[in-house]
Amino acid sequence: MIDPKEALTLLEGAITSPELRRLVLVAGLLVIAWLVGLLGRLFLHRVVRVATRHTHWRWDDALYEYGAFRWLARTLPAIVVYYGVALLLRVDDDGLGVFVRNLAVCWMIVCFIAAMAQSLLAFESLYSATPAGKRSIKGVVQLLQLALWIVAVVLVITKLTHQSIGLLLSGIGAMSAVLLLVFKDTILGFVAGIQLSTNDMLRVGDWITMPSTGVDGDVIDITLHTVKVRNFDRTIVTVPTWRLISESFQNWRGMSESGGRRIKRELFVDAACVRFLEDDEIERFGKVHLLTAYLERKREDIRRWNEALGEPAKLAVNRRRQTNIGAFRAYAEAYLAALPDVHDDMTRMVRMRDPGAQGIPLEIYCFTNTVVWLDYERIQADIFDHLIAILPAFGLRPFQQPSGGDVREGFATRRDASPGGS
Repeated sequence: MIDPKEALTLLEGAITSPELRRLVLVAGLLVIAWLVGLLGRLFLHRVVRVATRHTHWRWDDALYEYGAFRWLARTLPAIVVYYGVALLLRVDDDGLGVFVRNLAVCWMIVCFIAAMAQSLLAFESLYSATPAGKRSIKGVVQLLQLALWIVAVVLVITKLTHQSIGLLLSGIGAMSAVLLLVFKDTILGFVAGIQLSTNDMLRVGDWITMPSTGVDGDVIDITLHTVKVRNFDRTIVTVPTWRLISESFQNWRGMSESGGRRIKRELFVDAACVRFLEDDEIERFGKVHLLTAYLERKREDIRRWNEALGEPAKLAVNRRRQTNIGAFRAYAEAYLAALPDVHDDMTRMVRMRDPGAQGIPLEIYCFTNTVVWLDYERIQADIFDHLIAILPAFGLRPFQQPSGGDVREGFATRRDASPGGS
């Protein structure tokens, strides 16, 4: 049976050996570092979080949510290891001790850089919540984060290799061609982002169209490398930022801010039905309240013209007369002016375009007093529903290509009109 006194003597002798003593001290130092890290996390969750919730500031909440405080808390175990190696182990001249301290310093550098990077994200989130936040700075933030991590990598390498920063940077300068190739998209994206932001060409929420890339929707995110657009069919299109500078795109923000959206659509009238109005038709149209003022003004204008013409006015071909398509154009203009859904302070007209194979185009050009898509389409449909339906009242008919039913009806009419009905 082992004597307790002998066992204690053996244990004391083993502990006094340098290797085991160093092992015990290293294990104790790691336990202390772990406990300090645990206490730091508890302090972060129990004290810092409560403190941020009870302040009126928003920046501390953002820093906590994006993990800046968590990265700072992760430096505590490294600080314990750094100073513990020197105080407990006393191995300042030992190669292993120096290497461990350098690793602790490198971890502290990484944690501080990560905390700064997350702080930039917190700042970007606070900025995006302001009225000026529609001008995205996410690309600039990402570039600053990249610069921070490059600095971190340089510092870590110099700390581990014991080389000067100048020597390392000179080596990087020699690889500038390779670096330019590797970071080509980053450089192009940064330049494009600066131009987009400086010239206010693009904001989050803008409706843009870019047919070459299949873009037709709202911008939902602007980053250093890409711009994300949610199309109206709910698909997401990702476009490199530099393409928005090298190629043209259409931004509908001006329309949204103006408060009116343009209607520009043509109504094709069959040229064969255009004719002069008879006197009884003029009298009948004079009872239409939208045409009363126009017909009176037009009648007086034509009367003065014909009286000034003199004797040649007795021939009908020399006289000016009103046409049914002219009366319809005047009615359409008056109808647009009377609609409450049409913007009064923007251009409003009904104009005749060049006649062609599809008849006479009458273009309706006006602006709605809303930019809401559903309301815009409803207003536009109501306008053309009414104008198409009222065309026959002016002796006009819309032009359309003959269909199979029109051809069959024409042959049937011709067959019925022929002698014998066959």
